[in-house]
Amino acid sequence: MAAQMVNQRSMSAVGGTRPKACPYNARIKARPARLPVLRGRQMLRLHASQQTDSKSDTGKSDSSVRQLLGMKGAADENDKWKIRVQLTKPVTWVPLIWGVVCGAAASGNYVWNDPQDIAQLLTCCMMSGPFLTGYTQTINDYYDREIDAINEPYRPIPSGKISEAEVVAQFLALLGAGLGTAALLDKWAGHEFPIMFVLAVFGSIISYIYSAPPLKLKQSGWIGNYALGSSYIALPWWAGQALFGELSVDVMVLTVLYSLAGLGIAIVNDFKSIEGDRKMGLQSLPVAFGIDTAKWICVGTIDITQLGVAAYLYGGLHQTTYAAVLLGLILPQVGARNGR
Repeated sequence: MAAQMVNQRSMSAVGGTRPKACPYNARIKARPARLPVLRGRQMLRLHASQQTDSKSDTGKSDSSVRQLLGMKGAADENDKWKIRVQLTKPVTWVPLIWGVVCGAAASGNYVWNDPQDIAQLLTCCMMSGPFLTGYTQTINDYYDREIDAINEPYRPIPSGKISEAEVVAQFLALLGAGLGTAALLDKWAGHEFPIMFVLAVFGSIISYIYSAPPLKLKQSGWIGNYALGSSYIALPWWAGQALFGELSVDVMVLTVLYSLAGLGIAIVNDFKSIEGDRKMGLQSLPVAFGIDTAKWICVGTIDITQLGVAAYLYGGLHQTTYAAVLLGLILPQVGARNGR
């Protein structure tokens, strides 16, 4: 009996009833995967690499946006339509569109929820922004191509990314679109006198003589900067107000005064072109007076103009409250600048 039990144990240990061993490959597959352990320096390097890639992607996106808006630091672009948009500098449309909206509101006749008024306002904004400002910026780049070859050689024309003939065709097309839209607005609004068309023609002439010889107003710092300031401040306001109402003398005086403040703002644009302006003989204010003096002319013109508007509101229009509010907004600006 004992021998039989020993024999059964022996057979159990050797025979087919013994559990099968797990194959080696299966054991390897069954093991959980081991993740690499990153030590301190490796983690820092990985984090820095991810940050660099993120900044690189953000920088590319930012430069692409700058390219479309026509801003400095734009991406290198070869797409012809993107280059055409860049020439119109969409970033410069904003103040004119805002001026149109302000003029429409000042007319007292614009109804904010009326579909026809909204459509007319948007059409006027299209005329003032993409069409006529686009025309102004494109023709300015065309006649500044030699200066840009010195100051900004990466610009579309001096870099050769668009031909001069294509640029001429573009600013003529934009001019035609702007004048045609102005005539349409006159007819749409039922104007007996084509005030919108007249304003558009006047602004287009100012844009031309600002950039093109023989007058080339931008050669003279004072006249050129005032022409630019009035085009950006007075004209769009007049367009918005004339579309929905009538231009009044007091509004025209105020907008012309504020165009003097636009002169100061326009000087800012001259600082980036000092080298080219000096070589080409253009007497911009930074070239004529030096950087420090031009800087104070810039801020002084803005401050004096606003103080003059406050005085006109008080003494000319007898609007004491408005004059006091404006003065309260101006004085902190003047104090902050003088404190630097």
